[in-house]
Amino acid sequence: MFSKKESARLRQEFWTSFGKSFPRKWLLYNTKIKDLSLKFHADRKRAAVMIDIEMKDPLFREAYFNKFLVLKPLFIKAVPGLIFEPEYALNNTKIISRIYKELPDVSIHNKNTWREIYSFFNENMHKLETIFKENDDFIKDI
Repeated sequence: MFSKKESARLRQEFWTSFGKSFPRKWLLYNTKIKDLSLKFHADRKRAAVMIDIEMKDPLFREAYFNKFLVLKPLFIKAVPGLIFEPEYALNNTKIISRIYKELPDVSIHNKNTWREIYSFFNENMHKLETIFKENDDFIKDI
């Protein structure tokens, strides 16, 4: 078990090391669509790449999610195992729409799994970004 301070240090080291291992500018929050972002996630049990649609208005959130459903065959072909959740509850009970792929049984606290996580992040986020960029006019047209 790690103290909060040690856990925070490991998390910082993890993300710094990832940035040095894959030095590129990721799309992430720069989608040009308010409350729609691509994200990396890593914790003590899993890692994930995701597209989060976080509009407060459920009609807008649903409209954007439906755009991704139209593109689902492209996303699934590029990233097998991608999960589409129209209503995903965050820990703070906020409801969003999420499209994601997880890598189970890895830990941000275990340096032996970092390389596997980094490869997973790089490969899958690159594919999500590519499809997003190739179809951004369609996605943005609401």
